[in-house]
Amino acid sequence: MAENVDFFEFLRRIRAGDDAAAMELVRRFEPLIRREVRLRIGDDRLNRAFDSADVSQSVFASFFTRAAGGEFELSGPEQLARLLVTMARNRLVSRVRKERRQIRDVRRVQTESDTLGNLADTRATPSKIVGDKEELALLRAAMNKEEQQVFELRTEGLSWDEVAARLGGSGPARRMQLSRALSRLEKVLSE
Repeated sequence: MAENVDFFEFLRRIRAGDDAAAMELVRRFEPLIRREVRLRIGDDRLNRAFDSADVSQSVFASFFTRAAGGEFELSGPEQLARLLVTMARNRLVSRVRKERRQIRDVRRVQTESDTLGNLADTRATPSKIVGDKEELALLRAAMNKEEQQVFELRTEGLSWDEVAARLGGSGPARRMQLSRALSRLEKVLSE
């Protein structure tokens, strides 16, 4: 009997807009609702389109609004759990129907293996970055001081004529100097 009195007091607090009671309701029943939604969605395409948290929030928003209007007459926590699960099922069915009526029908979405497998990640992997840094260090170590200076000025974005103005000589001569150094190092690395 005391449990029923506590439950009715709990419902009264929810209807009155008590934040603590609302948080307690969400804490107790959200896992149940989310589990039900995840179990009801059998299609991977639907899993990508609907999140159980979104459906759960929608159910609670509807419940709080309707409870504040005195729409529900509940006799215990079990009946409240059944009501929330039924609302979640209905909300999910409604959202699936709406999704399928519209152009963005999830059945037209390719499966993850088809789509994501065809996408290439253009970012360098960590191992590629480390490998590039090691190659650059080897490259610099194998160059003489003058070749290193030409290389550094070019990596800073200077034109060949600007490099020649700083180091002397002509732009084409500095370009050939670096080209020969890189060719020499390419032969050494390929051996």
